[in-house]
Amino acid sequence: MKSVMYSAILFAFCGSLAFGQTPPGRSLGQLLYLPIYSHIWHGETNDKGQPMKTLVSVSVSVRNTDPVKSIRVTSAQYFDTDGKKLRDYLPSPKLIGPMATYEIFVPRSDDTGGSGANFVIAWKSDTPASPPIVEGFHANIPVGRSIAFTTSAQAIPPD
Repeated sequence: MKSVMYSAILFAFCGSLAFGQTPPGRSLGQLLYLPIYSHIWHGETNDKGQPMKTLVSVSVSVRNTDPVKSIRVTSAQYFDTDGKKLRDYLPSPKLIGPMATYEIFVPRSDDTGGSGANFVIAWKSDTPASPPIVEGFHANIPVGRSIAFTTSAQAIPPD
């Protein structure tokens, strides 16, 4: 009896994973918001009320998930914690082939973005394509104490 119950629970769990996820619709393009951190605050505050600050580098990965169609990244604008545009990391549109990846790197020494930095990334396609997966991989990997985490982009609704 227990094995039947466990099998039913396992089937329900696995079945929802296999059948409950809807693939994203094809699109001609999107505007994506990617939260990133040039540093993270942690620990206790000092006598000035400031917590400890650890700098991290960020690898931004734009992955074309379409097995047949290319997409074009048209801009990758970088904003700081206050919403001020710092720079556009893409001087001209970049074509990303099927299943290929375009990467942007923000070095650990660049803390201008702050703990609330973000990218706004625009992509387009001539024909409907699968939306890319856009993530930020944050790391500070010295010997003895390492920090690594990811963030994921969200589509910004059209006007």
